[in-house]
Amino acid sequence: MRSHCKLAQRALFPATLDAVSLRDRKKRQTRSALVRAALELVHERGVDHVTVEDIARRADVAPRTFFNYFATKEDALVGPDPESGARIRAGIADAPAHLGAVEALRLALQAEITELASDHKLWTLHIAVLERHPELMAKAFAGGAEAERQIVAGIAERTGRAVTDTYPLLLAAAAGAAFRVALTRWSTLPEPPALGELLDESFHLLATGLPDPR
Repeated sequence: MRSHCKLAQRALFPATLDAVSLRDRKKRQTRSALVRAALELVHERGVDHVTVEDIARRADVAPRTFFNYFATKEDALVGPDPESGARIRAGIADAPAHLGAVEALRLALQAEITELASDHKLWTLHIAVLERHPELMAKAFAGGAEAERQIVAGIAERTGRAVTDTYPLLLAAAAGAAFRVALTRWSTLPEPPALGELLDESFHLLATGLPDPR
């Protein structure tokens, strides 16, 4: 139903939807540039020797632009995109109606990781910064919890269950674990496959009930 609504909106208001899409892409590009700048500078100098002004200068934006995206420099280092949970939730709803919830969630996550999957070097830099500054881990986990709540809501909506039921809660938690496994392998294997392939592998094992390996 949601997909049909989007198609109708595009037919009626193509210029408006294209403008919204362009704004969203530009926002994500600016946010990514700030994250990259923050990670590079902290990796080079350490957290205490990097300012918001330094990050903005490296990203070639004004300091006030930084605060449109992040409250602190620490948020730029670990804070997930606050809109990512809503995008994944929308992706679950927009998946073809004949697909089960697991497959709908896999497709939504695949769409969400497109940018991350294209930059292995940035992800390994992210891991290196977190390993050097474990105090940032708490912020990283807190941000992930909000995205998981959105995913639970998306699964509940698709399956007609309450957000307090076991199925949406368990699937969201299992998907989060599968995603972390894929990311861990992607960042630690000497010559890793594409992140999307690793995520597909994890979801395939979930969908088949984790049978014993042959």
